Amino acid sequence: MRLYGSNFKQLFIEMIEPDVFVVADNVLTPLGKTTAENFFKLRQNISAVKQHRDINISPKPFYASLFNSDEYFITSNIHEYTKFEQLLIASIDDALKNISIDVRDNKTALIISSTKGSISLLETETFNSALKTRIALSTSAKLVAEYFGFTSEPVIVSNACISGVLAIITGMRLLRSGQYENVVITGADVITKFILSGFESFQALSPQICKPFDRSRDGLNLGEGAGTIILSTNKKYSNNIKVKGGSVSNDANHISGPSRTGEELAYAIKKAMHDAKVSAGDIDFISAHGTATVYNDEMEANAFHLTGLQSIPVNSLKGYYGHTLGAAGLIESIISIQSIKENLVLPTLGFRDMGATNPLNICASPLQGNFNNCLKTASGFGGCNAAVVFGK
Repeated sequence: MRLYGSNFKQLFIEMIEPDVFVVADNVLTPLGKTTAENFFKLRQNISAVKQHRDINISPKPFYASLFNSDEYFITSNIHEYTKFEQLLIASIDDALKNISIDVRDNKTALIISSTKGSISLLETETFNSALKTRIALSTSAKLVAEYFGFTSEPVIVSNACISGVLAIITGMRLLRSGQYENVVITGADVITKFILSGFESFQALSPQICKPFDRSRDGLNLGEGAGTIILSTNKKYSNNIKVKGGSVSNDANHISGPSRTGEELAYAIKKAMHDAKVSAGDIDFISAHGTATVYNDEMEANAFHLTGLQSIPVNSLKGYYGHTLGAAGLIESIISIQSIKENLVLPTLGFRDMGATNPLNICASPLQGNFNNCLKTASGFGGCNAAVVFGK
């Protein structure tokens, strides 16, 4: 048999690139400390977003999803770890509980995703060279790796609000390359005065629970949380959900404003579907970034139209969790994977009337069915975009 050009290339890729399976996960948010607890609350349509009055974060009331200020997440050596690091450790610990993956094996990688890490220390400590080192993401990564005994050098992914999705794509690519057999991907962010005031300066915050894709949407809510997903190429997990493909792009439009056309996110979606070897008709539902800001939701709607996905059911989880920044892509991906497993797509809290120029099929109520593939999208400051496909 003769094989030429693209046919040979495709066969070669399939031979050398192993499948990537989802082995375990954890979602740690104000709604619950495990994925199961979170999904149970989501099924009950319970939101973690509430009005808060905390002068340490804002002089006026604001809506967000926050942990209790006195809450700790690990029981040992608490004072050695920042809240950000505690979240990472607690999330990883839960994800590792019921699996036999050895984190001390140099074939097991660690990827950490965050936008701000332990930057809250700038608000409580005197700035000097020691603090500069302490707040570095590399310092946090080293502490987390040492806590569990990882022997591989941790990888840090910090690329605005696509960080979580990009971390999953990075993990998938590391596994496909054969460098590793397992990868632990974790991410977290903590809401501080610095972060809240930054979004406030853009007039991007809603004075109520946000309304993704709705005609009356007026901004986002912020949220705290952590997520961990463990991936492997070990064929004993072959019945598990797969990370089928992913891609990233950048629209180079504006430091804080997304593309007006959606063409660049559409490019990432097309490349992700090509990588996953699926077409638009194979996608059963979409977990959108859906921040509930005017321009983000409009851009995403454009992108879904450009990729032939306008009739596919879409949801956004921002009304339940707020925008958890570097953890958002992980938390929302894990919930989407759970949706595939349970054949239940969650509704978009706050949505009533279509508010995008190019209308979408927004899930306004729980949707049951036989779901095989999900597309997860994300976009962020600096014009970054990411898309990843999960499936049975």
